[in-house]
Amino acid sequence: MRKPLLGALLAVLLLGAGAAPATATGLDAAAPATPAATAPADTTAVGGTAAAVKAVSYAGTVALSNCSGSVVRTPGSQPNDFALVLSNGHCLESGFPAAGQVIVNQPSTRTFTLLNAAGTGVATLRASRIAYATMTDTDVSLYQLTSTYAQIQSRYAITALDLNTTRPVQGTAIKVVSGYWKRIYTCTVDGFAYQLKEGQWTWKDSVRYTSACNTIGGTSGSPVIDTATGKVVAVNNTGNESGGRCTDNNPCEVDQSGNVTVRQGINYAQETYQIVPCVGAGTKIDLSLAGCALPKP
Repeated sequence: MRKPLLGALLAVLLLGAGAAPATATGLDAAAPATPAATAPADTTAVGGTAAAVKAVSYAGTVALSNCSGSVVRTPGSQPNDFALVLSNGHCLESGFPAAGQVIVNQPSTRTFTLLNAAGTGVATLRASRIAYATMTDTDVSLYQLTSTYAQIQSRYAITALDLNTTRPVQGTAIKVVSGYWKRIYTCTVDGFAYQLKEGQWTWKDSVRYTSACNTIGGTSGSPVIDTATGKVVAVNNTGNESGGRCTDNNPCEVDQSGNVTVRQGINYAQETYQIVPCVGAGTKIDLSLAGCALPKP
């Protein structure tokens, strides 16, 4: 995983916090604990060409203590609903969830630095609970805040990012926006991994980037944005750092026949469209809703 930065001692390995699991561009673990405000804003142009794309900025992204994230909403979200922050399961303040573990509606007072379009921190947002988190089948966390979407909009002139309702497709132009590092990576969706295995965890239908999105520790939890629509299609979570085979920080791809492929230096994300059917009234996670296929406790 794109190691969390709590683990600078573990050497840039995971995007999350806590114990030191995988580091495949994966669970961010070892980057410096202080965001680099001077990091470049936008790193790579797809194919070196300047295609017309929807403007993508840092507005609505957040910096966690060890990862990145974003304030997100679904098509059914209402202005007076408490806002949600999207990040990775491995970025939880309590450490990595075990394989098979699903966390729902757990109290939390975690804080997030909200960024504006220029990447400047404009507010500290606070969670009331971990609405949902897991590293089983996917690697995602959703925090419910004490602030509503309307309050964030009126106080800071920042609108939440929209979660796309459909699966991304190969060839989609994307940007991975890290609030932690204030850095934007530009590439395309190279394809999908039927299963992505890293240490004890297995994720399904993971997004694989082209090599230009060479994400690092601390970028875990970054929203992956479709540049044509400006909507979030995935959440950045891991990468194969040293060529290892299915080990911590070195995820491998497994196809439907069980064949294993290792792609050193390639990074991955988890799709987010499947979150939308699970968000009910008041931004409460309801795993019993029709169409909700997120793992259950």
